[in-house]
Amino acid sequence: MEAMAKTRYVRVTAQKARRVVNLVRGQNAVEAAASLKFQPQAVSEDVRKLIESAIANARVKAEAAGERFDESELIIKEITADEGPTMKRIRPRAQGRANRILKRTSHLTVVVATPENAVKEGAR
Repeated sequence: MEAMAKTRYVRVTAQKARRVVNLVRGQNAVEAAASLKFQPQAVSEDVRKLIESAIANARVKAEAAGERFDESELIIKEITADEGPTMKRIRPRAQGRANRILKRTSHLTVVVATPENAVKEGAR
């Protein structure tokens, strides 16, 4: 069983999001969501919500297929923080000049799977 969740246009740079994403890659999904509650980075809340959404998606998918579901078995098979569009803004400077401000965004994706599916898919 494999389930995915995505969130787009998160107002944080992809570089900052990757710091948090790299902490939970490959971990048990429930434990990763619990550990993110105590991370000081602001994006950890967005990543935690995304992992919880993927767990809920897996639950719905399992119920639709009539399979047994245990969320404590799910692991984070894949999690990425990709760069989104950048908003360009202008800051006035001295003597009529202007500096550009780049407000970056990112797209977060997480795939959770049961351990046997993670091994099968990884062997391909």
